[in-house]
Amino acid sequence: MKKLNFKILAMVVATTMIIASCGGIDKLKETVKENVKVTVTPKVLEEKGGEVKANIKVQIKPKYFVKGAILEAKAFYVYPGGEELLASKTVQGEGVEANNMVINSKTGGSFEFSGTMKYKKEMRKGTLELRFVAKMKDKELPFNYDKIADGVIATSELVENNPKAILMAHNFERITSEVQKADILYMINQAALRNSELRKDEVKLLKNFIKEVKSNARKEFKGAKISSYASPDGEYDLNEKVSSKREKSAERYMKRELKRAKVDELKKDDFLVKETTPEDWDGFKELMQASDISDKELILRVLSMYSDPAVREREIKNLAEAFTEVADKILPKLRRSQLFVEANIIGLSDDELMAKVEEDFASLNELEKLYAATLYTDATKRLDIYTKAHAAHPESLRAINNMAYVQIEMNNLADAKASLEKAKALNSAHPVVLNNLGVVALKEGDLAKAEELFNKATEAGEAVQYNLGILYIIKGEYNNAVTKFGTPDSFNKALAQYLNEQNDDAIATLGKVKDQNAMVDYLKAVVYAKKGEEANVMSNLQSAFEKDAALKAFAKDDLEFRNFFENDKFKGITM
Repeated sequence: MKKLNFKILAMVVATTMIIASCGGIDKLKETVKENVKVTVTPKVLEEKGGEVKANIKVQIKPKYFVKGAILEAKAFYVYPGGEELLASKTVQGEGVEANNMVINSKTGGSFEFSGTMKYKKEMRKGTLELRFVAKMKDKELPFNYDKIADGVIATSELVENNPKAILMAHNFERITSEVQKADILYMINQAALRNSELRKDEVKLLKNFIKEVKSNARKEFKGAKISSYASPDGEYDLNEKVSSKREKSAERYMKRELKRAKVDELKKDDFLVKETTPEDWDGFKELMQASDISDKELILRVLSMYSDPAVREREIKNLAEAFTEVADKILPKLRRSQLFVEANIIGLSDDELMAKVEEDFASLNELEKLYAATLYTDATKRLDIYTKAHAAHPESLRAINNMAYVQIEMNNLADAKASLEKAKALNSAHPVVLNNLGVVALKEGDLAKAEELFNKATEAGEAVQYNLGILYIIKGEYNNAVTKFGTPDSFNKALAQYLNEQNDDAIATLGKVKDQNAMVDYLKAVVYAKKGEEANVMSNLQSAFEKDAALKAFAKDDLEFRNFFENDKFKGITM
C-alpha cells in the first residue's frame, strides 16, 4: 500500500511539473479563437505605389494570456508561388523579464503592429495569415490563428504604361517661296532710269531670276512688287510727285521685262503691287543705324525729337548741310525704286519622295528625308530612313531624336536610350530629348529618373504632363496624377480619378474616351461596383468580356467585385 502511494505521488509531481513548464502555452493554442480578436486595416488589402500596407490589431481577453509566456505574432501573406512576411510583433506576460510589450494575464490587453511588402502581380489572389509562436522556458509552441484577410486589390496596376514620346517636326514644306530684289537709284528729284543702274549686277540677277522661274517646271510666279521712295530732305509735295514718277518709270521697266519673259501671270490684276513713300524716314533711320558716321547717334536723337513732317524736313536739311556725310552716304540711297519678284518653288510630291528613298536617297536634303520617313507606316522602314538621315546629317538633332522615337515605338529601349544620349550630346537641355529619355526611364521602371527628366522637359508640351500623370499613378500619388492629366480625356485619366475617389468624374471621362475598348468597359464596371450599381456593373462587364474574353478570369479574382462574387449573374457572365 505504501508503495502504491509513492507511485501516485510521483505521478502528481510529474504532472505538476509538466503543467508548470508547458501547460500554459498549450492553453494559448487551444483557446486562441475564443480569446483573441484580430482586426486588419484596411479591411481589404490594396496595392498603392507598388506596395501593400496593413495595420493589425490583436485584442486579448482577460485570463487568457500566461504570466510567464512570450508570444511572437507574425503576419504572412500567402499567394500562389510563395509567401511574404508583412509584419511581426512580440509581447510577454508580466512574469517575464524582457523588453517586450506586456499583456497582463488577468486583465488581458491589446497590441498593434504594421508592415509593408513589395507588391507582386501574383498577390492579387492570396490570404493574409496570422501565425503565433508561444515560448515559456525551453518550450516553443507554434500555432496559427488562421487567415485574417483575403487577396489584394491592385486596380492601379491597370494603368496603361504608354508614355508619349515626341517626334520632332520635319519642317518640310512642299511649296516654299523665293524672292529676288533689285534697287534702282535715281538722281535727286529725278525719275529717269539710268543705263548705269540697269546694268548693275543685282538688276541682271533679277532678270535672270525671271527667266529661270519661267523655264523651271518646279517654279511658278507668285507676285511682283515695286516700292518707290523719295529721300526726306525736300518739300513733301515735291517728294510725293517724285516718288510717284519713279514708280511709273520702274513699272514700265518691270512690265517690259516680264512681258519679254512671257510671264502670263502679269495679266492678273493683283500680280503686280505698287506703293510709294514720299518721305522715307524708316529707310533713313535704318541706313543711319547701319552706317559708320561718327555722329549718327546725335543725328538720330535730333530726328526723334520731332514728329511734325515740316519740322523734320527742315531738320534733315540742316543736318545735310551740317554733316556732309549724310548728304553723300545716306540720302542718295533713299532716292530709289525697289523691284521684287517672288516665286513659289514646288517640291517633290509624296510619290516622288518615296521613289527617291528607294532609288536616290542621297539626293534628298535633310528636310525631305525627315518628311519622307513619315510617309511610311512600317516602323522598320521609318527607322531605316531616320538612321540613314542621321548618318548623312550627324549634327541633326531631329534625325537622331526621331530615330529614337521609332525605337521606343518598337520597344527597343536600349537602342532608343543610346540614340537619345547622342541627341543629348548635341543639345543637353532640349525638352523633347529630355522627355523622350524620361519615356525610356519610365518604361524601364526607373521612376526617380523619369520624374527628374519629365520635370526638366515641361516646355515640350502636353505629352510631358500626360507622362507625369502615368508616373504619379504608379507612385500612388493619385491627386497629383489627376492634376497632371488635365483636359484631354483618356483611360489613364479616368483611372487616376477613380483611385482618387472621384467616381462620377471617372465615369464622365470614360464616356468621352475615343477608343471604347474592353478595358474602358472594365474600368466602368469597377467604378460602378464601388458605387453599388449592380445593373451597370453587369452590363459593362458583359461588354468588356465580349471585346476581350480573357478578362473573365481576371474579374473572378478582382476584389473590386467582391460584393458580387456570390451573385448568380456575375457567376454566369464570368464562366
